[in-house]
Amino acid sequence: MTVQGSENSSRRGRRSSTMGGMPLSDMPWWRWRSNVRSALHMLSDQVFQRDVWLAGVDGYGDVTDAVYRLVEDTWLDNWSAEKYVGTIFRDSQEAALVDTAVLRVLRIMHQVGPDAPVAAYLEHEGWPEAVRAARDAHVRMATSDAEDPDTPPRSLEVLRIMTRSA
Repeated sequence: MTVQGSENSSRRGRRSSTMGGMPLSDMPWWRWRSNVRSALHMLSDQVFQRDVWLAGVDGYGDVTDAVYRLVEDTWLDNWSAEKYVGTIFRDSQEAALVDTAVLRVLRIMHQVGPDAPVAAYLEHEGWPEAVRAARDAHVRMATSDAEDPDTPPRSLEVLRIMTRSA
């Protein structure tokens, strides 16, 4: 019996090599990265926020849903993204941008409350700064994953399919 080397390991399985352009094998915790990217994408796009969140379009959640995706698995509300460099984030710069976005968004969430209407977030005096921070992190992560940061955010169902399909 011949033992296969790691390059032919059956543990890898047969799966798509990309998830919406992002290589699946590129980052060990790519599903968490996908959720963080999805949240940052929605939090960074004011046109999306107006046309989808404020308009009440189904399928995309709301601000609270985006914040939950940002911190649910990562606990970025309790510690730095630096902890995940090499697993979720590519480098310290990417982690620092994510940390800045998380802190700005969470500050607003704590001030207006997690059950506040979307308008309360969008009208908050700190929202433009939070959007800018989320945009900086989103652009860095999207371009690092060879994706166009200016494409519209994907629905939550598309995100579920993409993260489940691999």
